[in-house]
Parts: sequence; structure tokens; C-alpha cells
Amino acid sequence: MRGNLANREPEMLKRWNEKDLYSEIRKAKKGKKSFILHDGPPYANGDIHVGHALNKILKDIIIKSKTLSGFDAPYIPGWDCHGLPIELFVEKKLKKLGKKITSAEFRKQCRQYASDQINVQKNSFKRLGILGDWDNPYKTMDFSTEANIIRALGKISKNGHVLKGFKPVLWCTSCRSALAEAEVEYKNKVSSSVYVKFLAENEEKLIKKFSLIRHHSGRGNISIVIWTTTLWTLPANRAVCLCAEIEYSLIQIEAYKTHPAQRLIIASELLIEVMKHSNIKHFYTLGIVKGESLKFFKFKHPFYNFTVPVVFGNHVTIDSGTGIVHTAPGHGQEDFIVAKNYNLEISNPVGSDGIYLPDTELLAGHHIFKSDNVILDILEKHNALLSYSPHKHSYPHCWRHNTPIIFRATKQWFISMDKTSLREKMLQEIKNVHWLPKWGENRIAGMIEERPEWCISRQRIWGVPIAFFIHKETEELHPNTSYFIEQIAKLVEKNGIQAWWDLDTSDFLTVNDAKNYEKTFDTLDVWFDSGVTHYSIIDIREGYDRKKADLYLEGSDQHRGWFQSSLISSLAMKNKAPYKAVLTHGFVVDNHGRKMSKSLGNVVSPKDMINKLGADILRLWVASTDYTGLVTISNEILKQSSDTYRRIRNTARFFLANLNGFNPETDLISSGNMVALDRWAVARVFASQKEIIKAYDKYDIHRVTQCLMHFCSIEMGSFYLDIIKDRQYTAKSGGHAQRSCQTTLYYAVEALVRWIAPIMSFTADEIWNEMPGVRDKFVFTGEWYEKLFDLSEEEELNHDFWDEIQIVRSEVNKLLEDARRKKIIGSALQAEITLYTDDSLANRLNKLKSELRFVLLTSKAKVKNIAEKTDTAQATEVANLFIKVVRTKAKKCDRCWHYVSDVGSVKGYEKICVRCISNMHGKGEIRRFA
Repeated sequence: MRGNLANREPEMLKRWNEKDLYSEIRKAKKGKKSFILHDGPPYANGDIHVGHALNKILKDIIIKSKTLSGFDAPYIPGWDCHGLPIELFVEKKLKKLGKKITSAEFRKQCRQYASDQINVQKNSFKRLGILGDWDNPYKTMDFSTEANIIRALGKISKNGHVLKGFKPVLWCTSCRSALAEAEVEYKNKVSSSVYVKFLAENEEKLIKKFSLIRHHSGRGNISIVIWTTTLWTLPANRAVCLCAEIEYSLIQIEAYKTHPAQRLIIASELLIEVMKHSNIKHFYTLGIVKGESLKFFKFKHPFYNFTVPVVFGNHVTIDSGTGIVHTAPGHGQEDFIVAKNYNLEISNPVGSDGIYLPDTELLAGHHIFKSDNVILDILEKHNALLSYSPHKHSYPHCWRHNTPIIFRATKQWFISMDKTSLREKMLQEIKNVHWLPKWGENRIAGMIEERPEWCISRQRIWGVPIAFFIHKETEELHPNTSYFIEQIAKLVEKNGIQAWWDLDTSDFLTVNDAKNYEKTFDTLDVWFDSGVTHYSIIDIREGYDRKKADLYLEGSDQHRGWFQSSLISSLAMKNKAPYKAVLTHGFVVDNHGRKMSKSLGNVVSPKDMINKLGADILRLWVASTDYTGLVTISNEILKQSSDTYRRIRNTARFFLANLNGFNPETDLISSGNMVALDRWAVARVFASQKEIIKAYDKYDIHRVTQCLMHFCSIEMGSFYLDIIKDRQYTAKSGGHAQRSCQTTLYYAVEALVRWIAPIMSFTADEIWNEMPGVRDKFVFTGEWYEKLFDLSEEEELNHDFWDEIQIVRSEVNKLLEDARRKKIIGSALQAEITLYTDDSLANRLNKLKSELRFVLLTSKAKVKNIAEKTDTAQATEVANLFIKVVRTKAKKCDRCWHYVSDVGSVKGYEKICVRCISNMHGKGEIRRFA
């Protein structure tokens, strides 16, 4: 076996491709019980990052382990292909070239770009050693998949879950499109924190509602005060919202510098805080009132010539602000609900690009995010500004553009969460799903409980169309929608989504219907595309014989993304979840806990790592980490993975090196005739395999790596392999002692190569091709090794015995090391040891007979009763065990390096011991103690 993974892995990949490894696996597993891990499609834009590598390697490890467990586990990789990022790239490219093209040509360009990106990512994934149907992946832009996405929309609509409504939706002014919640991320933003006054319309009537605590009602205008950090929404204000149970104070502000004498209404508990922020020191309370008493009182808009009423809402609290909420129904979900309850106007003066519409009084033509100073000037001119200051807070941003987003009331298509009890069904169904880690269930349940209706429409060019015909006046769906959906889907199967844009309404509708109905021009949210792949791929794709995936595996952010969109669409279509289990992994961070960022300079490129270290090191890094939390990567951690890799690889090399000339067809020793130590070693292989398979079955991959390291470093490396070196190098070639040992090593490597195959796939393939015996072309087509055995409870030299021997050996090693430091001995073989102990332990140690010295790696070992111990015997941490170490006076055998008294006792072999002479020219030693 040779190292140099970075150079040798491509050679192995070439062989895998030439031999069509993936097809070989499918042939070998045909007819077996199936296991479906459905691939959440990455977006076809840019080369892969380390998060992609983590995700795909985890999937590959699980697929390969399930294959070894006897499942038919196909892996069909997928890609998400529609949407804005691809549009943006094509737009930039065309702008750079100075070209203007039709929408049809634009979609063609988007399709080509996505295809190119898929090829880039595909090659990177294949280089990681990911096995899958790379020649036939699924792509949401495949004509057949686009058609099935439209069919999925039709089924959901037929089941009564789709509606069209005028509602505030998350809106990106850069995208000029609605967004899904999964397309939003929160970042810090500095906004203007503003206290705004709404002047009372009827002061005399209002005063009477307050319980006055002064002998007078004060002086100056009366205003109700709201607090906002979204100044741009003030033109859309249509009410002020209070809480009926909250107490509000009417306060007197004395004239002071810039403040005239005036009266303000503010929640009593927030009064001091508001005054402090507004730098007002001279004030006192005139009266108090419960919010319910102010219902429907009118206040003047801060700068427009109309009044707005006092209404109530459950979202009003005294956590911050003034306890009075500025209400712009066109720009907030809670505001919209309040507007519906009170039949308020839903005003939306903002265009799709974030610029106030031409008929917006005072602000026409201004961009909302550049309008703060203009609005502040307007407020001051109207004496409506109490105070303002900069305010840093968390604010939703478009994940594509990193720009702030808004709520904007528009007509959109929604999947209703409550119209047909979809939310209730989802909350019940998630209890039937196995969530890993367990907290995933509570997380997605909380999100489902709080999520609004799913806005599935987008105003884009490159996307699957919402292929509906709607009435021009009522906007109701055509009564034959289900029939039309199937006919349109058939057209899309032939020509792709362009078929919808080319379609003339008269081709489908009667002359009369064509006058009354029109086709929609919105496209579907890309989360809908990927969310319905349980139908468009799993239900349709040949080779999948189930209607529900065994496992979805993605990053923890997908609780609000793909896991949720898949769950919603599956419940809406099939009344059941699309998956049996959901497994999540964390995000990749650097050793300081920071996310990968170009600006921080901590980005780790999978390609760079592979070119330097090889894919198996990266794969081992993935397998070595607890991926359920944040996953840390750094040069130091990769070095640790390299060290782990070398330990496992060197163990395999030792196995193979000592199997030279071994033919399992003729040389295997039966279990009953094996040396007892070898039988124990096979039993340890058996126990490790059970533990490893159990960990694989539980997706506890880092536990697999721990077991591998313990097996290679402790059970094999520091005990068994250390002991058998003498036998392997000095026993008679082909003799019983060597064959017994080789039988163990053969069993061990047969098991080990399978254990590491899901993780260190290239190294496993290399080992497989170096192993003796007739075998399949690839380790990946086989199953776990089945010829291992355990020790019986009746055996004298059972597991407990060998555990005790290892403890004794550890104590011996401590004293040998001490003797070396004191220069009493050079090597352990220069030592003669005497173990003084009680009868019970002595009897167990004596079962090893002459083998005891080989187990303890000394040239001589004796066991005596504790009563015979001398003053030079040293105490140990084992009760009733004392050990004496002395330097041997025997001669060293030049062949085996043991110091024994019979060296030179045979004429002609003056420097060789009798055991070595037998191993060289006789029948060889027999070491069959049991």
C-alpha cells in the first residue's frame, strides 16, 4: 500500500468509472430491501464549499453503510435550478455584453448556465468519492420534473389548499419579488428610532375619558405617541393600535427650549423610558385611563390630511416603545390582521423596486431606504416629531442580496395553513417522524405553529409557472383547472416551461372563456420546486419502490426550508409526511466558532484540501466530528484527521504485510485449533463489528470513528499486534503458530476494510485490491464480514481473562519503562520478571503457561505466591500483585532477539536458540494453549 492520496485517488476514480461501480452496486443489491435517502438539492450556482462537502459525505457514508447492511440503497443526486441567483448572473453577463434578449432566450441562457454549474459541482462531488447515479441525476429544470412540479401544484390546488389574496408578504426590493421565510436571514441594521405624535381630533371629549389626578387638565395640544424604526411606513398608516388592558397616562410637558407646552398619551409603564429617550425632564401625570376607554377615538395623521382611529390588537405589549403601535396594514402581518378586523384601508404606496409610487404625497420618487431624512423634515414641519436617534437592531435581509427587506401588500398565491386544517395535520404528523437530534421535532413544530400562509408565487422569469387560468374580474380559478393542468404538464414535458409562455389562451379555452379568463404570469417559489420532489422524483423515478423516503439529511437551517416545504406539500397532496426520519447537521465554523467568510479570510476550500491531503482525509474529518452541532474545521483539526488516518492505514498495512503468501482457501486455521490469543483477537474483531454496525445504524458516525481508533490503537496496536510480531517474524513460515496468527489477521482485515469503506472509501478500495483470496471487484458491493466468532462463556480464556491480562501487562510495562530509565535494562526482552500474587490470580496467569512471556514481551516470566515476594518486588495498582524486574543473564538469540538459556546449545547454531532452529529447520513450534 502506498500513500499520496491526492495523486492516487483520481486513478481509483477513473477505475470506478471505467468499471461502472455504481451500476455494479445496483446489480448486486437488486431485490434487496430498499433504503431511500432523498437528496436535498443544492442550488446550481458556484463551486461547492465545505458545507456542501460535509453534507454530501455524510449522505455517502450512510448510503454505503446501508449497502453493506444488505439494503438496496440507491443515491440519486439532485439540483435546484430555477430562481433569482441564476437570473442575476445571466443579467450581469448580458449587461456586460451589452445585449438585450427576449424572455424565451433569457430562459435558455439560464438553463445553460445552470447546466454548466451542475457539471462543475458534479465533478467536485465525484472527486470526494461520492457514489451515485451521476449520469442521471434529477434536476428541477428537467422537462419531466418541471411538468411534475406543475402537476403537484394542480393536486394541491384540487385539494383546496391554494388561494390568491392581497396580503403583506416578505418582499425584496432588489429581487422585486416576494420571498419565502426560508430566503430571509437576520442581520444587524442601524435605523432611525423615532417617536411620532398623532394630534387628537377632539381634545375635550378625549379629556373626559381620563381619571384626572390634578386639579386641572393641563394645557397645549394633546397627542398620542407611537415609536417606530421603519419611518418609511408612515405614509401607509391607517390606525394606532392599543391594548385594551394596558393603563395609559396623559402627561403634561412643560415648555422647555425646543419643546412647547403639550400633552402626550403614553403607556404608564413606559413613560419614564420614553421621556429619557426624548430628553424631556419637566413633565408630570395629569390622568390615567385603561386602553379600552379610548376605542375609536380619532387622531390626525402626522403629515397627511386625514384621521386614523384607535383600535386594539393582541400584538401590543409594554416590552418596548410607547405601548401604542403605529399600524400600516400594507406593510405588516399583524397590522394586516388588525385591518381586517376593523375594515381599515390597506394602503401600499411602495413600488416593487422600493420607490414610492408617483401618487404618494410628499414622497413620490424617493426610495424607502433613503427617505428617513426627508420624512424627519416633514415630521418637524408638521410638529409631529417628538425625538429620534440611531437604533441598531436585528432586521430581516434577503439572503441573496444581503439587503433589507420589507413587508409589502400585493396580490400573491398562497398555500393556506388553516383553510383545510393543514397546520393541525402537520403538527400531528411530525410526531410520527423520527427526528435526529430529538430537538428537531420541537424546532419544526414551533415553526409550523407560528408560520403564516406560504406565499408560493414569485415575479420572476426563470421559474416554473403557476399554470392557472384565472377569471379577469373575480380572479377565481377556471372550473376545469385540473384538466388544464395535465394538458399543460404534457406540453412542458415536451418543451419545458417555455411551453407555458408560448401558449395562447385560445389554444385551451373556448372563445367565450378566452374573453373572461387569462393565464397567470407568476412563477413558483423555488422552495416549492424542491419541496415537491417527494412527488416529482421519488414517486416517479424508476428504482424507487416506496412512496416515502427513509431519510432526509440536511443542515439545521432546513427546518424552516426544505424539511418544511416538503412536509407542507406532502401533507397537502398525500395527507402524510414525505419522510420517515429527518437528520440534521450543524454549520461549519472555524476554530474560533466563526462562520466561513471571505472577509474573515477563514474560508476552507474542499478543492484545496483534496489537492493537498486527499479526499479520504476530508471524509475522515466529517466522520470524526459530532455533526449534530457546530462543525469545526481548521488546519490543526485536519492534522488530527491525518494522524487518525495514518493509524488506521498503518494497522491495515500491518495486516496485509503479514498476510504475504497466505491463501485463505487453503491456509485458514479452524477456530478450535487457533492459539487462544488469536481466538480472543477474532472475538474482539467480532465485538468491534457489532458496535460499529450499531453506530452506523444509528447514524452515529463519529462513534464509528472512535471504535475504529480504539480497535486499531488499543486492542490491536498496543496489545495484540505488539505481541504477535515475534510469531510473525520468527515462527516457521507456514507453520501452525504463524497460520493461526495469519487467520486472525485475515479475519481482521476482511472486517476492517468493510468498516472503513463508507468513510475512507479510496483507502478501502486500495486495501481490498491488496487482500489475498478470491473476491468481488469492489468492497462496496458486499456486506459486513460474517465469518467472525465470539468466545463462549465456558472458555477458560474468555473475555474477562484477557481483560485482566491487559491490566497486568499494563503494570508490567510501567515497571519495564522504569527499569529502562534506570538503565537496568535496554529493551523489554532483556528483562526477566517475577509476578508475586495470590492463588486466584496466579492460577489464571499460569493458564498461559510458557506463552506468558510472549504476552508480556519479556524473555522470561514466572508466577509465584505472594508469600514468596522479596524486598525488591514492587507494588502495583492491582491488588495483591507485586512485580520484580531483573536484567537477564541469558544470551541473546540473533534471530528472535529473545534472551534464553539454550542459545548456542546446538552445534553449528552458536548464536541461535532451540526454538528458532525448530522454526527454521524443524516442524516449527506449536502454541496451542487453551
